[in-house]
Amino acid sequence: MITRSSALLQRPDREARALSLQARWQTQLARAIRDPRELCRRLGLDEAFWPGAERGHTLFEVRVPEAYLARIRPGDPSDPLLRQVLPLAEEALPAPGYVADPLEEAEHAPAPGLIQKYAGRVLLIASPTCAVNCRYCFRRHFPYEENAPSRAQWEATLDHLRDDATLHEAILSGGDPLAASDRQLAWLVERLDAIPHLKRLRIHTRLPVVIPERIDDALLGWLGDTRLQKVMVLHINHAHEIDEAVIAACRRLSDAGVTLLNQSVLLRGVNDSIEALAALSERLFEAGILPYYLHVLDPVAGAAHFDVADFDARELVAGLREVLPGFLMPRLVREIPGEASKTPL
Repeated sequence: MITRSSALLQRPDREARALSLQARWQTQLARAIRDPRELCRRLGLDEAFWPGAERGHTLFEVRVPEAYLARIRPGDPSDPLLRQVLPLAEEALPAPGYVADPLEEAEHAPAPGLIQKYAGRVLLIASPTCAVNCRYCFRRHFPYEENAPSRAQWEATLDHLRDDATLHEAILSGGDPLAASDRQLAWLVERLDAIPHLKRLRIHTRLPVVIPERIDDALLGWLGDTRLQKVMVLHINHAHEIDEAVIAACRRLSDAGVTLLNQSVLLRGVNDSIEALAALSERLFEAGILPYYLHVLDPVAGAAHFDVADFDARELVAGLREVLPGFLMPRLVREIPGEASKTPL
């Protein structure tokens, strides 16, 4: 007699792997790879990469969920997804102009978990945790321990929003805001919803990309309960990041009335070609996502090896205009501290 458990053991490895990827998002988050050697071993990388990976890990720890790992080509150190998450020895090299707080966010943080740089909108650090640690992250040195408000501190922050009638948009950021529990997010969004002058809720996240199972009934429940217009800005840099599970998650969000946008970072060795950027825009649209921004790299310490010169960035975008319709063209921008908005290049 073949039992259910023995039958599962007889399934092909690919099917068993697919079943494992359907684990609850919290489990996938908790079990993300956090050992640089394990990451290298799992992807069949030569041991020559191990010392550099360990050195970079000491500066900014590795974190890669299984669902994202499954999209990386084994044995290829140049894979564009791997380059986003693999620590390198270059991260320890000093680079002129590359600093811990490239956007000077500390100058615009009037309360724990609150950043206010632009008129009409305010950013809330809804979670200090990310599902994946991207090596180019401009907040890789951010003092999250000082920006993890208690409920009482959140109420004080919300009072700031209630008292400022010029605010029309609340932005949930992090870390990754969707790494917070649905209970916490529902509580926070309910209070934002009660502020009459707020019109929009914007969420910046990579979780629907790296763990698509995050878009579950619980999340769609609190999103569906708010009167606020809902915008989700995904962070996707390469077409290979978008698989069928990501597309399914995006469809669920669209069906719930969420406007989906994408902002990318222009990264050397990841998407610094017309072909890669065009493929990304096309794949985004297939998933129901509109390209929004293409950021040049923020000069954060540890990420200088990703830099693409402004001249080259402009040349890429000029070439992109020749192959894409206008509605699939992201805007090439830089964020400059102290400016009233993103600066077009």
